[in-house]
Amino acid sequence: MRNSRPAIAFAAAAALCLAGVALAEGPAIGAPAPDFQLTTLDGKTFSLSEAARSRTAVVVMFIATKCPYSNAYNDRMRDMAAAYGTQGILFVGINSNKTEPADEVASHAKQHGFTFPLMKDPDNKVADMYSASYTPEIFVVDRSGVLRYHGRIDENSDNPDRVASPDLKNALDAMLAGKPIAKAETKAFGCSIKRV
Repeated sequence: MRNSRPAIAFAAAAALCLAGVALAEGPAIGAPAPDFQLTTLDGKTFSLSEAARSRTAVVVMFIATKCPYSNAYNDRMRDMAAAYGTQGILFVGINSNKTEPADEVASHAKQHGFTFPLMKDPDNKVADMYSASYTPEIFVVDRSGVLRYHGRIDENSDNPDRVASPDLKNALDAMLAGKPIAKAETKAFGCSIKRV
């Protein structure tokens, strides 16, 4: 019995740590989105606040190179970035995984035809600011720097032809039409961000 006490204490401490991580909250819908500056893979400085001011919205995507869920959305992310880019909405990709170096992220982007800005997030600081947990996980920031949507791209990673709830598309279409977003928060799913 004596030997089990340290194990019980360790398990309790681990549970508290995990609870603390689970309870961490990012920005709320309707609240200011945390501003950040990162360097894009092609060496340019990206500022969220500057990008948002000159556009209808910025779609911040936490993505990965190895995650099968994130990879299932590669074509959708590429196509949506192109389609909405002509309507004043900028898509940007952030890779916060410590296990995926910048050269791998650049190679992956080239392979999948990503033309939107891509950045590494050193020490996952931006992921922590947003309490982002998954790849892919989406945050939409409007021109005034307010968070308007948070969650998933849609509910069907397996088959883009059978999507019943195109949540990100619906949010962006509502913003472009000047209407409230009916479902401003959805449950993101995918691989966990591999933090430092």
